[in-house]
Amino acid sequence: MATMSSPVPPGETAASAVGELLDDRRAGPAALRGGALRSGSYALSIGLGLLSAPLLIRHLGLATFGRYSAVLAIVTIVGGITDAGLFNIGLREWAAKRGEQRTQTMRDLLGLRLELSAAGVIVGTAFVAVAGYGHTLVLGTLLAGCGMVTQSTANFLTVGLQGDMRFGWTSALDLIRQTVTVAAIVVLVVAGVGLLWFLAVPIVTGVVVAAVTAVLVRGRMPRIPTLRGRRRWAMLRDTIPYAAAIALNTLYFRVTIVIMSLASSARQTGYFATSFRVTEILVGIPALAVGAAFPILARAAGADSDRFAHATRRILELALIVGAVFVLSVVLIAPFAIEVLAGHAGAPAAPVLQIQGLTLIATFLSLASGFALLSLRRHVALLVANCGALTANIVLTLVLIPVAQARGAAAAAAIAEGCLAAGQLALLGRASGIRLSGAAIRPVALASAAGALPLLAPIHPVLRTVAGLSLFTCVLALQRAFPPELMQLIGARRSLR
Repeated sequence: MATMSSPVPPGETAASAVGELLDDRRAGPAALRGGALRSGSYALSIGLGLLSAPLLIRHLGLATFGRYSAVLAIVTIVGGITDAGLFNIGLREWAAKRGEQRTQTMRDLLGLRLELSAAGVIVGTAFVAVAGYGHTLVLGTLLAGCGMVTQSTANFLTVGLQGDMRFGWTSALDLIRQTVTVAAIVVLVVAGVGLLWFLAVPIVTGVVVAAVTAVLVRGRMPRIPTLRGRRRWAMLRDTIPYAAAIALNTLYFRVTIVIMSLASSARQTGYFATSFRVTEILVGIPALAVGAAFPILARAAGADSDRFAHATRRILELALIVGAVFVLSVVLIAPFAIEVLAGHAGAPAAPVLQIQGLTLIATFLSLASGFALLSLRRHVALLVANCGALTANIVLTLVLIPVAQARGAAAAAAIAEGCLAAGQLALLGRASGIRLSGAAIRPVALASAAGALPLLAPIHPVLRTVAGLSLFTCVLALQRAFPPELMQLIGARRSLR
């Protein structure tokens, strides 16, 4: 992991070295490597989580595990809402500002993050108490909430790492977080303890990750927050539209399954939930892969409009290609994935997953265009696009569920995500003149059509996926549309061997 310990030349500060990296041609390949590295650590984290899940479910039992999951879901929702987009705002400000101005801004945002998280824990705990969950779950919510505050604080401190494009360390922190969580769960299962102890695991994880993060960002990121001052609240008021957009995005992503549970049968809801679980895991990858380039956009947006336009177009084109690869992979392997997850009884969920998998290309594009709009400080545009996507999702879900049940719900989610991507791309074009050209779309569409041909062959889904991705790559290369950045990344890895 060479990115963990990139040396600073004598007589040069870390900040100035990073400033040069963000401002020259090394930034693009560094972001691409960082996106790949973070996506890989995310996949490993998921694998680690799968190791502890069966132990935990068997130890607690299905009923108690359901209560455990409900508490964690409430805490996760609270954490997502109270984040208010402050991490991305902090990353943008880190790239755009320098010196004391940057330091003060980071202290203000860190203070806001702590205050909002603490308020969220109080509200979440009060909700559990009023809802009558019982004394154990109320206390458990408070404990899990305290762990969330600690972890969210540590996560915000990583702005100083990701802003410096030190993706090796951010990836390592992701793995440390999951490793500590899994180890703690295994120890508690062996010890034979009750539910409350497991809800306290986030505290242990948060303390460990926060301690390691604090050491890593020493001298780069301020660790003492500003807990008062009008300047912080003025900053929050400026970003309220973006915070609302993030909240709506979190909501609309899950609203389909809520409506499905109310308007359809338990079996159909189960088919959709199984598909949703797969796509829910996969959508974490675009955020990491595309987000790695965000500091470049944030720096260029205020300093070099030509470089911003060039970088944004390349990111959109890469998002289109990688998104097509993800869609093709899910569509081709869906029957096998569902069989592994749910057995033969879950077979009807395979076409649901194939439909819902179409959302992934839109997710890549919506994230790429969203980061560009955020770099331009177009907070209201992001809010408008997310309002439109939420409205489309609700309306389409209500219309399509009676007609096609789980498949209708999947189609509604896919169309809504497409509306979000199309809306943000249109708003980005209006704000900056940057558009995804037909010359970029045509070769990807042709390669995707070629990659889908194995669907017609009666072969195992795994072989079908390999054949489809091979065809996609060959057709893309024959059209000379294979991204040079990916070739540079492959060449860089070979040179390290």
